[in-house]
Amino acid sequence: MLEGLPPNNASHLMRLVCDELTARGIADIMIETFDPAEAAASAFELEPNTRDWSSGDWIVEVYFGDEPDQAMVRELVSLTAGDAVAASVEFARIEARDWIASSLEGLAPVRAGRFLVHGSHDRDKVRTNDIGLEIEAALAFGTGHHGTTHGCLKMLDAILKVRRPRRILDVGTGTGVLALAAAKALKMPVVAGDIDPISVEAARSNAILNHASPWLFPVVAKGTDHPTIRKGAPYDLIFANILAKPLRLLAPSIANVASADADIVLSGLLVRDVPGVLAAYKAQGLRLTRRIVLDGWATLLMKRGGAADRPVMDDGFEY
Repeated sequence: MLEGLPPNNASHLMRLVCDELTARGIADIMIETFDPAEAAASAFELEPNTRDWSSGDWIVEVYFGDEPDQAMVRELVSLTAGDAVAASVEFARIEARDWIASSLEGLAPVRAGRFLVHGSHDRDKVRTNDIGLEIEAALAFGTGHHGTTHGCLKMLDAILKVRRPRRILDVGTGTGVLALAAAKALKMPVVAGDIDPISVEAARSNAILNHASPWLFPVVAKGTDHPTIRKGAPYDLIFANILAKPLRLLAPSIANVASADADIVLSGLLVRDVPGVLAAYKAQGLRLTRRIVLDGWATLLMKRGGAADRPVMDDGFEY
């Protein structure tokens, strides 16, 4: 899993070798604690020839743009995995480099139905009927390898088997993967907003790279607060792949720009955060119609209407 893309000026690193469950748990709490613009966490399995079996076969790394409060970081680790594990955390200064380019090197393409997210080194993996999404190294969240982006792409693929949305909004677009996927599949206008200007520039660059500029309109926006977003409403397909708290806070404004028949795809939340997010959108007259859970991250499909029947379960997970 990878959450966030470390800044080019990342100067500090936290590293810990442990078991898979511990690595994922620590990465999750780091993701929830730090602003994605300030830090990025990853957890992954070590290659067999690099494993220290006395410590574990997984590693969790957190990259920081500024020197972190080591005592606070150890306390977060202790809350998740205990004092003994926290004591084995290592900190180091690192040479500035393009961390996102480095993180993408060697990553396998990610498939979600017809969509294939890939780097330039895997262009030959795109098949005739695929919708290839080539993601350029950039300073923003979203490569398709994380469970949230992957879940949204799977949800989009399912939606497109039923209907063809005509007006699309991506809130918190990051590198623009979801907006790009919708634009290439539908060749319809897609407004892609993000509070981070660097993310917006990354989305614009990826649109050019993928020949989708005629349909993709990236803007710097806080939630739905932008003239271009308001002008394009109502939207019949909305993505919001952010975090649980902003998802809850944005529920009224997202509902306000949604059409009566809109599909609203929400992600960026851990399974434990789902009830609170559902409550916020239920208050806006929206109901859950489908859910996907990947790597402990939930993607929800919301629609207008009354109480829902049991949602479609893609992975057997039950509340």
